[in-house]
Order: sequence, then structure tokens, then C-alpha cells
Amino acid sequence: MGGNHTQIEFILLGVTDSPYAQTPLFVFFLLIYIATLVGNVGIIVLVRVSPSLHTPMYFFLTHLAFIDICYSTVISPRMLADLLSDDKTISFSECMMQFLIFAFFGSAEFHLLAMMAYDRHVAICQPLLYVTIISSHVCWQLVASSYLFAFFSAIIYTWCTFGGSFCGPNHIDHFFCDEVPVLKLVCSDTRSREILIFAFVTINEVGAIVVILLSYISILCTVLRMCSAQSRARAFHTCASHLVAVSLFFGTAFFMYLQPPSNHRSLDKVASIIYTLVTPMLNPFIYTLRNKEVKGALVKCRR
Repeated sequence: MGGNHTQIEFILLGVTDSPYAQTPLFVFFLLIYIATLVGNVGIIVLVRVSPSLHTPMYFFLTHLAFIDICYSTVISPRMLADLLSDDKTISFSECMMQFLIFAFFGSAEFHLLAMMAYDRHVAICQPLLYVTIISSHVCWQLVASSYLFAFFSAIIYTWCTFGGSFCGPNHIDHFFCDEVPVLKLVCSDTRSREILIFAFVTINEVGAIVVILLSYISILCTVLRMCSAQSRARAFHTCASHLVAVSLFFGTAFFMYLQPPSNHRSLDKVASIIYTLVTPMLNPFIYTLRNKEVKGALVKCRR
């Protein structure tokens, strides 16, 4: 890395520079963060205490909830503090660590959503072999591989983003340390770094999307061959929640990271709010509101 980065401080410009909007936004985002924690912790606890939910699908769901808690916690507390503070400075090391952890959990969620699609594919297309194919050992292997790929991806993203020379402006036009606004502050040529980031994001996102698409194409073919309308409805119902979660997360992530740097604009902050704050809050509700197994487990816990 060029220069003495230990002495560098950045200033996060935040969601808005309007003093009148900061308090309402603080309340709004605080409620989102509380709902995120309550919903995702609730899923983890419910699955742990309910034997009926000790299946691979809910095993993956607890890890998704854990990732969403960490993913949101990396961003929300700092953003909430900045909304109420005049001092929005963040050191180089704090900024880099925030991005590293954010990139790790973001990448892990890409891979985990792909694993969940594969799980649904096996459950619907090969139900008789489901217990054999998606065993407890395989579940842990799939989750571990998600975290491992995410770790290496996060290291590469962080090195590419923070490995240049910072010698000019220090204002980050964002509410957290993200790749695009940070790279704008690098004095040295960033084209090779941007290409490398784009390549790895493409591998992560497109690779996960390919697994998801192939899984659901196979599911669709299997469902259309089913004779019973009730069986088809049940199969579609089990996949609907996952498809909604995938669409929200991947859609905004594609918008943010798979476009040329020159195309980034003010909508980036809105897209970032959706996938860093709103999606982790919505996931527990998406997966549980119409889920009879979860509702049944909740009723048993209340007795």
C-alpha cells in the first residue's frame, strides 16, 4: 500500500446532509435495525428449540439469519451514530475493517442463497434421496465452503479497494465504507483494481445466480410433471420465499457492483439501504409469514 495509511482519516457524508431529515431517519433506521435483530435472532432461537425444524432447510435459514445480523450490524450502529453526531470521521483502519467484514458477510450470503436453492432442488426433484444427499455432514460442508469463498473474496476486495495511495480528498460520499466511493478517493490509477473487483464480483454473483437458475429450472420441470395440483402448489410455495429473498438481494447488488464506475449515481445510496438494511430485516418475515411449519413451532413454544 502506498503512503502512511495509519494517519489517514475519512469523513462519511452519510445518507443526507439535511439537518432536518437526520432525526427522522435515525428513528426510521433504528426501528429497521431493531426489527432485523428481533426477527433474525427469533428465527435462530426458534429453530434451535423446535425439533420439528431440525432439517437442512432450517439449518441453512439459521445461517442466513446469522449472516443478516452480522451484515446489518457492520453498517447500522455506525450509521445511526453519524446521524446524531457532527463528527463523522472514521480512521483508515476502521474504514478498512468495516469494508472487510461487510464484504465477507455479503459474499457469504451470495453463496448461501445458492446453497439454499440447491437444497430445494434436491428436496423437490429427488425427494427419496434427499436425506442421503443433504446429510448433516454435507450441510456443514456447504456452509463452510460459503464462508471460505467469502473470506478469500473479501480479502481480495479489500486489498483492491484500500491498496492504492490516498493523498487527496477524504470525504466518502456514502453512509459506510464501500468500494465505489472509496476508490474515488484513490490518487493512483485504479483501472486494474476495478477490473479485478468486477471479475470477482461477477464470479461470485453470476456463479451463485447460475446455481440458482439451474436449480429452479430443474424444479420447474419436475413440478410441471406432477399430476396433483396440490403437490404443485406445495412445491411452488416452498420456493416462493427463497425467490423473493434472492430477487431483493441480488437485484440491488447487481445494480451496485456490476455497472461501470462512471454510471454510479445518487440512486446508489437507495440501493445500498435496500440490500444492507432492508433485506436483512425482511428475510425473517419472507421465510416465516406463510410457513406452516414455523407457525406450528411457534404455537408449540407458547404452550
